[in-house]
Amino acid sequence: MKNLMTNLEEKYRQEIRPKLAKEFALSNLLAVPSVSKVVVNIGLGQASQDKNLIEKAAEDLKTITGQKPRVNKARLAIAGFKIRKGDPIGLMVTLRGKKMSAFLEKLIKIVLPRLRDFKGVPVSGFDGRGNYNLGLSEQIVFPEIDYAKIDKIRGLQITIVTTTQDNQQAKRLLEELGMPFEKG
Repeated sequence: MKNLMTNLEEKYRQEIRPKLAKEFALSNLLAVPSVSKVVVNIGLGQASQDKNLIEKAAEDLKTITGQKPRVNKARLAIAGFKIRKGDPIGLMVTLRGKKMSAFLEKLIKIVLPRLRDFKGVPVSGFDGRGNYNLGLSEQIVFPEIDYAKIDKIRGLQITIVTTTQDNQQAKRLLEELGMPFEKG
């Protein structure tokens, strides 16, 4: 039987978890911080005017994550933005397990190094509860996206949710996983 674990999962279980347990003085390995899920969002405020926009963006997001996105609808009407209650305004995918590990590995090893003038991801992306938010200004940095088929360049937001409530522990976990934080 073929081993189904990704390199990142294996590295976490064999190297990172014991190292962080020792560093944080945790006797129970289950108390060691880990990544519980990754949420990828695309905001589409213009989708109320152009219905094809949702389908095109959904196809891009499905290609990037390997999972069908959920359509987010407006909870309130906002006249200034020409949005009615119930209009589609975004797409979201929640990744867990093997898909999450594969996505994180791809993000850290392939996508982030492809960014122009990349000096590291900002440390300011932590939310105070151990979760990390990262915004990418264009979806074309993902290798699966065919630039010739893109109708419009869209940004996306990636939220990495950890099992810890402490930003410092979450930062150490992401550093060990290979997340390239900016120096300074």
